[in-house]
Formats: sequence, structure tokens, C-alpha cells
Amino acid sequence: MEAHNNAVTSISGRLRQFYAQRRPFRVYHGSTNSTRAAEKSRDNTVDTSKLNHILEVDEDNKIALVEPNVSMDALVNATVHHGLVPLVVMEFPGITVGGGFSGSAGESSSCRHGPFDSTINWIEIVLPNGEISKASKTEKPDLFWGAASAFGTLGVVTLLEVQLRDAADFIELTHYPVSGVPEACKKIQEEVANPVVEFVDAIAFSPKTAVVCSGRLVDSIPTGSKPRRYLRRRDSWFYLDVQKRAEKSKQPVIDYVPLIDYLFRWDRGGFWVARYAYKYFFTPFNRITRSILDTYMHARVMYHALHKSGLSDTYIIQDVGVPYGAVDNFYHWVDETLGIYPLWLCPIRTKRDAPNSAHGLHADFADPKGPEFMLNFGIWGPGPNDYEELVRLNRAIEQKLRELDGKKTLYAQAYYTEEEFWQTYNRPAYETVREKYHASHLPSIYDKVKVDESAKKNATENSRMPVALRNVRPFQGLYGVYKAWRGGDYLLQKKGEKVDVEGSPVKQGS
Repeated sequence: MEAHNNAVTSISGRLRQFYAQRRPFRVYHGSTNSTRAAEKSRDNTVDTSKLNHILEVDEDNKIALVEPNVSMDALVNATVHHGLVPLVVMEFPGITVGGGFSGSAGESSSCRHGPFDSTINWIEIVLPNGEISKASKTEKPDLFWGAASAFGTLGVVTLLEVQLRDAADFIELTHYPVSGVPEACKKIQEEVANPVVEFVDAIAFSPKTAVVCSGRLVDSIPTGSKPRRYLRRRDSWFYLDVQKRAEKSKQPVIDYVPLIDYLFRWDRGGFWVARYAYKYFFTPFNRITRSILDTYMHARVMYHALHKSGLSDTYIIQDVGVPYGAVDNFYHWVDETLGIYPLWLCPIRTKRDAPNSAHGLHADFADPKGPEFMLNFGIWGPGPNDYEELVRLNRAIEQKLRELDGKKTLYAQAYYTEEEFWQTYNRPAYETVREKYHASHLPSIYDKVKVDESAKKNATENSRMPVALRNVRPFQGLYGVYKAWRGGDYLLQKKGEKVDVEGSPVKQGS
């Protein structure tokens, strides 16, 4: 704790200097799972990358005291040692606690517990004027909910208390084959209404084929059953396994998946996005090639390569949520306009029941007249070769969301005009908190997430990639893979390192 306090004091001093000059700053976290390009500038950067420790796991009160740059795999590794697990665990091991809180992250247990920020009890935050403050759902709730989903535009979060629950050894996971997204939406609502069910999501493989995955924690498996594994090199990718077995049986199929395999089931292949890399690199896509290239098929490496290559500008990568009543309308539009499959479907309980929670970017989630759930669509796939057409399609997605009272997760690129953006998100509630807590001089969340064409152009011109290889397939992608390898993510994945509760590396078991 002494080391933590010293680090926070240092951050406070640096922010105090910037505030005296009313100078904006950037926060360097280390690696990222965002698909937005980041600018690097050392003279106005606050380095928080060392805040990556789990300070305490309290078994009696079922909480963990965690610094913001602790990754999901490190947190799960520490808590399961105590027989506990976070209420919501983001799907990629490298997503951080701070990133989940600041970015509205959700997963299959969010049908019960809401976004990750709803599972945080309190935060420590350094405000832009250097003041170190504590905020919770009852103490300074405007600051707490304002910081949630603010992407760091309200200050620097330096500590979080995470809610935990009893863990179990396995997830009993039932796969329900259904005939497309409309039926999947109905089945999802049925499963969420069942109090025994704790995890729900779905995959739409085609207009007429989808599978709803519904799970609950169990301590043992029936005699004669074998655990279904997804994290080892020889294991199938999760979505491929679900698809193959759904094709064989039109009846529900029950699996027993080890807890950690389930929580990070999407890591290998990055859901299914890595499949597009095989096509890009002219590589056969089969069990043998997936095994040979397994080291590169994990989200940590993929995101690094995506950033360095610049290929994110050629894909549609959006997470968007619409109320249940708008699902059919939105899905048919996506099918006709984009034709991208698979699609990920995940119900998120967005309703804020906590008193005094109508603050910040998503203050509308506290409106008692608003929808209790949004169905999240993960839309990830190659876009058109023409960049202007890619922009047009992304803007069309955003326009459709505004029409249907939907929201998008802002980890991806945003193409809104400023007027369109604030038609979607609650500007008065967001700016009120920023003004009260001395953040008005900082760039807004719109400034942070919008696509900046001039910055993109400068990044391309300043890239160390040889000019002759830019936008040349497959050399642009190979450059990204090379930079990911040089950057160390490759070695991290190869060694399978995690971080224990004191912060020292521990070997991940196979």
C-alpha cells in the first residue's frame, strides 16, 4: 500500500502541474484492447502503467482491492485462489480493471449484474487539479458514475474495490440451436427470466442459424462426462466448437466447461476475428494451421498487431446495444446492409437501481421509464476496400442506433459529428460532473473517441513502415505482427505469464 500511495502522490503532483497551466494530459496505461488509434506524446503524458497490483483479496467480505492496470486474467487467477470470482469478467485476458470501469465493458454475466462498472463498490481517483478523492455509489455518487464510462476524461482512476462472488469449478453450459436472431432474442429473454441461469449470450452464424449459450456455476460434473476445454493449443476455438456441434444436433447440448476456460473462451481467435487474418495472409484455415499459429491467435497479440499495421481502418468493428423491442428492426437492417456473420449477441442489464446514479455519460440508464436491458450486437468483419464507403457504413450504423434509441460501446472508432454524438449521450449530466470536478479544460469524451482524420494522416506519414509496403497485402499485416513480436506481447503469451496477488509472475498451468 505504501508503494501505491507513493505512486498516486506522484501522479497527483504531475496533474497539479498540468492544472496550473490548464494543460490537457494523456494517460499511458501500457497495452490496450481498444481499436482506436492512440497518440503518443511524452511531455504531457501521465504514466500509470506501474499501477498493476492486486493489493488485497478479502474472502469474508468478497471484495478485491485492485489497481487499474490489473488484467482480467491476473485478477481471476488471484481471486479463484481464494475460491472467489468477479461478478463480471471481460472476455479477453488482457482487458484491465480500469479499462472495464472506464469503458462500459460487459459480458455474459452482465444479464444479471450489468456492465462491469456496476460491480465496483468505490474508486480512488486523482482529479485534474491533483486532488486525491474517493467516490462510491453513496459517497460522491456523481463523481463515481461520472467516471464510469468517461474514458479517463474526468481524472485518473488509481484504485478500485471489485465485488466478488463464490466461484465454482465448472460452468454447466447449455447450447440451444435456434433459427436466427429474432428467435435467439426470444430465447435469451426466457433464459434471463430463469433465476437459476447466470450467464447468457448467443452467436448468430447466418440468417437462419444461431445458438443461445446459457450457463450456471456448478461444483462437479455428472459421472461419465468430460470437461470441454478451450484454452489449450489443441483445443477447438469456442465458436467453431459451438457451430460444429449445433450443426450435428438440433436439440440442446450440455457441456461442462472449467471456469477459467469459460471466462476466457473468446480469447483464442478473438471471438472469430482472427479467422479473417488467415484469409488476409493467404493461409489455409484448419486445425493444423490454427495449432501452428496459436501463439499469434490470442487477443493480446492480435490487438497489438492491429494497431501497428493500421489494418483496423479496413474493418467494421462495432459493439452496439438496442432495446429488445428494436432487435428485429436493427437485425434485419444489419443483415441487409452489412451481411456480416457471425454476430455476437449479449444481453446487458443497463438499468441503474442505485439511488443518485443519474450522472455522467449514461445518466439515462437511471431513468425508471427506460429499458431494463439492451441486447448487444458484436459486429466485427472486413469492410469495403474503399475507405469512404467504410466510413459511410459506420456512420449508417450510428444513424440506425439513434433512430432506435440504441447505444454503442466507445472502445471502437466513432464517426459521429459532435452534434450527432451528443444527441445520443447525455451531455448535460456529463459536463455537470466535469465542471464540478475541475475537468472542463480537458478534451471531452467526444474528442477522445472520434475519428481524427488529420491524426490518422500524420500517423501514416510518421509510421516506420516502409512507404512501398503501406497498404500492400500481406506486407502491411506482417509489419504489424513483427511489431507485436518485438513489443513483447508475443513473449508474454508464449510464456503464459500471469500476475499473482503480490504482483510477481506465476506460471499459468496448461
